[in-house]
Amino acid sequence: MEPASGTLDVFMRHREPDTVLSVYYAGVTHLQDAKVANAKNEAFWLLETALGISRLKVYADPETRVPPEEWERVDAMFRRRASGEPLQYIVGTQFFRGRALMVNSSVLIPRRESELIVDDVVASPFSVDRCHVVDVGTGSGCLAVSLALECPGVSVYATDCSPAALCLAKENARRHGVADRITFFQGDGLEPLYDHGLAGTVSVIVSNPPYIPSDQFDLLPREVRAFEPRLALDGGRRGLKFYDRLLMESPALLHPGGLLIMEMGAGQSMDVGNRVRCRKEFSIKSIRPDQAGIDRVIRLERI
Repeated sequence: MEPASGTLDVFMRHREPDTVLSVYYAGVTHLQDAKVANAKNEAFWLLETALGISRLKVYADPETRVPPEEWERVDAMFRRRASGEPLQYIVGTQFFRGRALMVNSSVLIPRRESELIVDDVVASPFSVDRCHVVDVGTGSGCLAVSLALECPGVSVYATDCSPAALCLAKENARRHGVADRITFFQGDGLEPLYDHGLAGTVSVIVSNPPYIPSDQFDLLPREVRAFEPRLALDGGRRGLKFYDRLLMESPALLHPGGLLIMEMGAGQSMDVGNRVRCRKEFSIKSIRPDQAGIDRVIRLERI
């Protein structure tokens, strides 16, 4: 059930947005004018975030008054969304494996495809072992937090070159009760781990590396290219720069039989596989497709 849309124009022409219903209608209009595809639901989500008013409240008590200062707050959110800013950054959260994680513009918004990485680790023998797991380029900490929660015996090490991303990842770890299970390091790739006695002791390395080819970055949807951090997206000339680094750097940390699990971009499966076959340290154990049938996650075993 929704408030009747037939009276939308009447509300917008003849009254200021001073009730929860009129504020909702104002938001829907603003988002629809900006071609936001899911305008009605997103207007509710923004209303709930800005005012702490549930959808049920709008239905049950549509004439609840909204003071001008509160209208200004929610209107600012509507305008941000209409400008193309991702909804997740505005409301400040994104769900990953059923858990609400804090996000902001310093980190990539976690996608459902990345959950396949966690699935691969959980399905491995290491999920029940006391072992070391490394998350390279942790961003929001979605992989590190999920692995700490779903693999209770593991010690997780997470790296990122962005201080702002690490700050957010640490807060997500704290909120989900695993701050004592994850050690965070600031630095590039695996470099921060070399001086911490982990050589040859790591069982699993996971990463969702930047994999968008540089010359395709400007072709991304505006919501992505204008708001999400380029550092977490741009994978160099062919989008493969970080796979080369991980294949080169991870053997020094992984013990024999250890796993390197990486997300891939659409159409990159063959190129990444060829790079693996050019090296002698790994064998390809599996390539997992996402829901769209795109080869998305590659699992390698250290020889």
